[in-house]
Amino acid sequence: MENIFDIKTKEGFLAACLETFRFQYENVEIYRKFVDYLNVKPETVKEINQIPFLPIEMFKNHQILNKNVSTDLFFQSSGTTQMNLSKHFIADENIYQESIYKSFEQFIGKPEDFIFLGLLPSYLEKQNSSLIYMVDFLMKKSGKPENGYFLYNHEDLFELLNELKDKKVILFGVSFALLDFLDFCDLNSKILKFSDTLTVIETGGMKGRKEEMTKDELLEILQEGFKTDKIYSEYSMTELLSQAYSLGKNEYQCPNWMRILIRNVEDPFSYEKEGKTGAINIIDLANIHSCSFIATQDLGKIDGDKFQVLGRIDHSDIRGCSLLVS
Repeated sequence: MENIFDIKTKEGFLAACLETFRFQYENVEIYRKFVDYLNVKPETVKEINQIPFLPIEMFKNHQILNKNVSTDLFFQSSGTTQMNLSKHFIADENIYQESIYKSFEQFIGKPEDFIFLGLLPSYLEKQNSSLIYMVDFLMKKSGKPENGYFLYNHEDLFELLNELKDKKVILFGVSFALLDFLDFCDLNSKILKFSDTLTVIETGGMKGRKEEMTKDELLEILQEGFKTDKIYSEYSMTELLSQAYSLGKNEYQCPNWMRILIRNVEDPFSYEKEGKTGAINIIDLANIHSCSFIATQDLGKIDGDKFQVLGRIDHSDIRGCSLLVS
């Protein structure tokens, strides 16, 4: 488990999964109770699809944490004050930081090469956001003096973007805030002057702030508004320490220590074939001290080594990092 970031093969991933499963069964009380409730004997688990996946809702009512560690650091999901919000307790910040760095490096490039801007108002206004922690970490690695966040000061963001038009810039933005910014530019006849040096990474999230649209429609609007084809997406959540990235077309790829499985919506113990839509199960081996096997409420499908996120299962909670319904 200590070498999850060095996984290169399917065999290595399987071995790490089985080792992690047995470790978490022994050391994470809630997960052990869940596995026992399903009457699964750890010694009989030999394949990934035999591993029980913990429902993500368990993070709302239980502390999912290795009994041998203690920590005051936790991330909390976004939502309204009326919601019972998930908490993910973090025993080892170094693991999260390494996951952030290596995921970004694998799909985008070295953080040191970029200026990072954040248009993440709904997250900046709340505490304990894993997304803000991630962007903060990337900014620190970048070390560029221009790095910074923006709430609703669209004029300042527009001016800075044009000042940086010849530099490599990453703009992380929640979907509704990116659209608000483009509306501001349109209403005020402001034109961005970037060439191919701007990359926009949208993190999902409409939360009733904008009219719902498909992911393809969103990407098309962002490409036209920001004058760049580099409209990427990031997929993660409070309960994960790893991130998947899409470099376009709503097709995501996982880092080597993370995998997606598609379960049958009506039978959580069976899995769909490639190309068929179902609910997303996530293996995140960076979750060493919590739970690496999580059954989410997102819908998706797998195509080769990529996957798509297609919305949410009916009646599930609205989440800040869930993507738009297709």
